[in-house]
Amino acid sequence: MSWELEKNNFYNFIIKNRVIGFFDEPITLKSGRKSYWYVNWRTVAEDVFLLNTVSDYLLLFVKHLNLIPDCFYGVPEGATKLGIITQYKWAFKDKKIKPGMYTLSMGRGKPKEHGDLKDKFFLGIPKGNVILLEDTTTTGSSMLDTINDLAKINVKIIAAIGLTNRNEIREDGFTVEEVLNNKGVKYYSMSDAIDILPKLKLNPTAVTHIENYFKKYGKKEIKF
Repeated sequence: MSWELEKNNFYNFIIKNRVIGFFDEPITLKSGRKSYWYVNWRTVAEDVFLLNTVSDYLLLFVKHLNLIPDCFYGVPEGATKLGIITQYKWAFKDKKIKPGMYTLSMGRGKPKEHGDLKDKFFLGIPKGNVILLEDTTTTGSSMLDTINDLAKINVKIIAAIGLTNRNEIREDGFTVEEVLNNKGVKYYSMSDAIDILPKLKLNPTAVTHIENYFKKYGKKEIKF
């Protein structure tokens, strides 16, 4: 299998499992923006079979990018489980695995008040060439915070990967790709909302709300 062949299946997986959907009334996102549409990976992350499937897609994507990490690390807490399961599978692909070779790392959602820096933020410090994972990317603020935390302990991030990018412009006028690149981290998205939303069966009212949202916040306008 290759990512080129499986990308469409990944998009169908997103649609089938209702990762992207629409509200009758707008909700306030973590970014503070009001939106009639959502990207929510939590239901998938609660299901062992589905999360395992996402992890397989992720490993295909990493292979497609020709990346060779030592550690997958999920942004707390949305991508924590994906980071753990993917790291476990990646490590055991190595037939020469032995104690001390691979770290199983996770970040704390809330830092401990006391202790060393490594213990405040992490349960197992990510080591070697690290791929940072996020489920939904809106403005990238959570990812940036994590990058800053990892920089304090000199962690080398070779890439940041989002399961779905909402394809928005930040308040500072930059895209997520641009602001992470300014930090020296290359960002890749496995799926883009601007490509998935037109595949959904939406009523005219929903289409209008989404089109208006992208006119205001999108990196470009959306076409249905």
